[in-house]
Amino acid sequence: MHAQFTFFDGPATPEQLAADDFAGRERILPAVRELGHWFRLYRMQRPDGSRVYVTIAETEQALLDGQKAIMSTELLADEDPALLPGPDRVELYPVLDVVDINQAPASA
Repeated sequence: MHAQFTFFDGPATPEQLAADDFAGRERILPAVRELGHWFRLYRMQRPDGSRVYVTIAETEQALLDGQKAIMSTELLADEDPALLPGPDRVELYPVLDVVDINQAPASA
């Protein structure tokens, strides 16, 4: 398994957040779904609009394929590029462990 962390440092305006939500729902997620890879996405947001997206995939190649698919999409007619500055940074990591805290043995 591999993880991708995508950082949008903010602050972000309500218009930027709405544009990001629209882009994700209407353009980005459909493009990534077409790849046929298994992904899990976690979206986090601070009060100032800073966001971190954590994407988990079975392989690093799946994450790279996702990046390529996203970057090859064209903006939709309703999208304003001024409201979509892109991420501040993207980092990839191999997943070393997955621990279900509720299932982990209690220490003595």
